Parts: sequence; C-alpha cells; structure tokens
Amino acid sequence: MNSDDHMPEPDQDGRVADATLLNWVDRFAPRWSRPYLRLSRADRPAGTWLLLIPCWWGLGLAVAADSAGGSLTDIWIALGCAIGAFLMRGAGCTWNDISDVKFDAEVARTRSRPLPSRQVTKRQAAVWLIVQMLIAFGILLTFNLFTIGLGIAALLPVMIYPFAKRFTWWPQVFLGIAFNWGALLAWSAHNGSLGWPAVLLYLSGIAWTLFYDTIYAHQDKDDDALIGVKSTARLFGDATPRFLLGFMILSICLMAFAAILALSIGPPLPLMFGIIAAWAFGMHMFWQMRHLNIHDPEVCLKLFRSNRDTGLIAAAFLGIAAIL
Repeated sequence: MNSDDHMPEPDQDGRVADATLLNWVDRFAPRWSRPYLRLSRADRPAGTWLLLIPCWWGLGLAVAADSAGGSLTDIWIALGCAIGAFLMRGAGCTWNDISDVKFDAEVARTRSRPLPSRQVTKRQAAVWLIVQMLIAFGILLTFNLFTIGLGIAALLPVMIYPFAKRFTWWPQVFLGIAFNWGALLAWSAHNGSLGWPAVLLYLSGIAWTLFYDTIYAHQDKDDDALIGVKSTARLFGDATPRFLLGFMILSICLMAFAAILALSIGPPLPLMFGIIAAWAFGMHMFWQMRHLNIHDPEVCLKLFRSNRDTGLIAAAFLGIAAIL
C-alpha cells in the first residue's frame, strides 16, 4: 500500500488544527497563498517570536555594553532580524514538514498540516523552501562578513533538527541550538565579532528552549509513543516539573551572568536593568510552572505560546539598558 493512502484529505478551509482562531492567514491571505503560509507557520506566530527574541536580546546587550552606544545601523539590525526570523522560521518549518510528512500524518495535532493533508506537494514545498532561504540570504548579506559566515553556519543545526527526535531523547537541545543562534548573530552584527556575554546569552536561550519546548511536546506524547518519536516530554514524564525548574534556574543564571560580564565595567543603571531582565524573565517562567498541567494539551499549548511574553520581557529590559 502506498504510504500516502492513509493520509486524510484536507479540511474544506484547510485550517491547521493548532492555528490561532483569529490568525491573519486564514482570515486575510489570498486563498492560493494560504498553504504556503501555513507551511511557514505564519498562522501560528509564536515560533517566529521565539526565533526573533534572542536576536533582540543579543542586540540589546551588545549596544548596552558598547561605550559608543547604538546607531542607525542597529535599527536595521533589529528590523533585518525580524524579517529574517520570519523567513528562516518559515524555511525551517517547511524543511521540518518535508522531513516529517509521514510522522505528521500519524499525529492528531499535525495531520492537518499542508503536506500530510495534501494542500501542497513535496516539490511545491521544496520550491517554497528555496524562495524563503534566498530572500533571507539577501538580508544576511547586508551585515558584516563575520555575521554572514555565522548565519551560514546556522543552517547546520536547522537541517539536523527534524531528524533529532529519531535518534535522541533530547531533540529540544537541537531546537535550542538552532532557535537561539540569533543571540550570537545580532551581537556580532553590532560588534563584528563574538564575545563571552553573547555565548552566555545563547546558552541561556538554549535552556529556555528546553523549558518551553518540553511543555509543548507534552501535547503529542501519546502519539509520539505510538510512532516511536522521542522527546524530553516522554523522557521526563511525571518528573517534568523538576526538570523545568532546573532549566528555569539555569536560564536565569546564564542571562544574569551575561549581563554582569557585559555591563559590570560601566555605569550602574544598565547593569541594574540587565539583571532585572533576567529576574523578570524568570518570574514569568515561574508563573508558567504555577499553572502547568502536563496532562492537559490545551494548557500546554497556552503556556508554550505565553513564552513570547517571557522573552519580550527580557528584551524590553535589555533594550532599556541599551538606551541608558
């Protein structure tokens, strides 16, 4: 029997199961474009925010640590990162769906995605993947040479991630490596090189990704067990809250150390706001843990999406540190 024989036909409107109800794709995008925008998860914007936010962390900390302050170039870096995050998140999700089409067809939450529901073909998805990557590469070329090389290097973890859940119980680590690359990228776009504060901020982001994506993975743990897909949600099971607490503490401490290392030589106010960024970041994660129910998929999805606010809180305080 052909592997596509058991794939469901698409719903009449093509809406993806876990898309937000009022998303702009299903409401306003031209009908012909919707399957491609759904491939890019444009109807589920949380992931774009989670890819963009570490960029803004890195840029905010870099400007705050620079005695010369910011410039008009930094405005373009912030905007270029936003456009690039949308495109590269879209490209990464398209690649993920091409790689995982058979798995997605077996999972209740994902079988309505454009490829398993036959809204697009693999060839169409591949062309869309290339288009997104070429536009993102054009934006990358506006940065310095070191940052261009760093951006190209980011493709490796992006390519590996879809396969990680097949060979390790820790695919969230690979996601964290890919999703937080922007902290390094934006820092280097401002400075022309890397520094230890950027590395610590990057590691903080990886720990944060382990926190939020473990919560996210609890939505699919039963289906994942049936089809043999690995995740930290399955690995930790009922012990998940203890591990999340560890990831939370690690992420807070690494962000605070990054701020101290970058800002300790200089005026006290930027340092104070850098440390407040880590504290406020952690308080929002603590709020999530207070409301966590790993056996309720709706709660898990709601808490996962709330991490946009978690990251933006830290970005806001680092931004204040940058303008002081």
